[in-house]
Amino acid sequence: MSVNPTPTKHNLIRRYADFSTLSEALDYAAKGETGCNFYSGTGELTAVLPYRALRDEALHVASRLNGLGLKRGDRVALVAETHPNFQRVFFGCQYAGLVPVPVPPPLQLGGGSEYVGHLRRLLSDSQARVLIGPSEYGAFLAGAAEGLHLQFIGSAVAFSHFPVTQTADLRPLEADELAHLQYTSGSTRFPRGVMITQRAVMSNLSCTIEHLQMTSEDRAVSWLPYYHDMGLVGLVLAPVVSQMSVDYLGTREFAMRPRQWLVRMSESKATISFGPPFGYELCARRLRKDDAAMLDLSAWRVAGVGAETIRPEPLLKFAEELAPSGFNPRAFLPCYGLAESSLAVSFAPLNQGLRAEWVDGKHLSESQRAVPIEHNQKEAQIARGNQFVNCGKPLPGHQVVIRDQDGAELPERSCGSVFVQGPSVMSGYFGNGLGHPDVLSDDGWLDTGDIGYRADGDIMITGRKKDLIIINGRNVWPQDVEYLAEQQSEVRPGDASAFSVPHADGREQAVVVVQCREADLEKRRDLIDRIDCAIRADLGIDCIIDLVPLHTLIRTSSGKLSRFRTREDFMERSNWDATGARVAAG
Repeated sequence: MSVNPTPTKHNLIRRYADFSTLSEALDYAAKGETGCNFYSGTGELTAVLPYRALRDEALHVASRLNGLGLKRGDRVALVAETHPNFQRVFFGCQYAGLVPVPVPPPLQLGGGSEYVGHLRRLLSDSQARVLIGPSEYGAFLAGAAEGLHLQFIGSAVAFSHFPVTQTADLRPLEADELAHLQYTSGSTRFPRGVMITQRAVMSNLSCTIEHLQMTSEDRAVSWLPYYHDMGLVGLVLAPVVSQMSVDYLGTREFAMRPRQWLVRMSESKATISFGPPFGYELCARRLRKDDAAMLDLSAWRVAGVGAETIRPEPLLKFAEELAPSGFNPRAFLPCYGLAESSLAVSFAPLNQGLRAEWVDGKHLSESQRAVPIEHNQKEAQIARGNQFVNCGKPLPGHQVVIRDQDGAELPERSCGSVFVQGPSVMSGYFGNGLGHPDVLSDDGWLDTGDIGYRADGDIMITGRKKDLIIINGRNVWPQDVEYLAEQQSEVRPGDASAFSVPHADGREQAVVVVQCREADLEKRRDLIDRIDCAIRADLGIDCIIDLVPLHTLIRTSSGKLSRFRTREDFMERSNWDATGARVAAG
């Protein structure tokens, strides 16, 4: 018997995140017909989970968790595969008064031993009492949990054989208790557990849904990983609290067949989807000549883009390639956010597409002032300019300020550290993260670790504080170095990672590690020379160019470049000892 996906429309009166807790939101969504739909990489519908069934099954999970003798607020680590079991256990925790901890699946971070070590650190830091993941990862789970004295380690199927206790004994998590523990992606250091309360995440979801102007006509599609804040809060929790149907494609399936994202949007006439810039870029690169004409993306009204620094070029290429499908570039919705603020901090205006401005690179590096390049100067100064995408104004009830290194608030167009305050901000870090009180002040101001400036009240993000390269007192943005390397025909976008390493005399040395497909020694030397010339001409700095094989650059579990870990790898490979000895590339 064929199974149909859950409908987009139904007769339930829509409510938009006006709930106290996630369990209360699911209680209401279960009265309707909408829910979750899971698709394979070949487009086959593999599972349908209406919210009504999700609630019933989550209650069964909760009643089994209740029989393990856990204390209220204990953590349940959950391997975040794109599978209905994730939703079942996540919401089971909500009803059982336990805190779910989404952790990444294997094959994201390298070899098996590396994954086991990473997972073990997460389990130890979160002090998890339960670990649930797919049966095929059993050896990894057992290895990671060895000696940690967990109450249960195994698959959701194995857990389903535990006895059921009385559901009347359940006491769901309340508004001031944690909704989940969200581990950051670890782009600059080992991930830290962000404590997000029910009240904080519901505040963020309410603001987000209001900004998106969601209606009963909306339907979402997502390939984003459940262990990342955009995938979890934006595309797992937001659909539940707005009673919206959502279609899921696994993250690995998307990486292998990115076109399936567009096929799913086309076939379901979905209106909302989000992704990091590299997702749109990968789609555009893999499109075949006639693909766009066979798709209908005219219903796609919100194409959210965030999770990393936004560059307009790949997005404009995506829009150009998909123009025959009816995709409207005004659907692009740049946003800025981070796990420490539940998810979103700001959104650009709806239905305005990308808005970017060029600023003078010299002023930005030397005086930290974002001086716009006037239209009639642009052609003459474009080589020295930096382009930044407008991420809009802060969410209602939230404030964003830019501060200098001494904590003083800076005026508009002065570049500095981005601080945010508001009801979506975390209550702190868990475990070892408690050793970072400098991140969150007593009066609730969060140091995001990002650098940016305000322009007419809008937020422009220029980079990460810890990624900034400082050469002879000048700020050099790693994205600029990477961009220059990627302008060479042999280098694809995302194949370069820039950072600095220390000299014995205290100076910083710029380095760019570049993935290279070229084997010929002379051609590799020529590539190094061209990159070197471009960096010297545009940025005026000396830079080590290190050519490495494909798949060498280290990424976080959410797919972002980890300049911090790539830097560590470079220093280890090159035996960098701060003497300033130049590493021979190629």
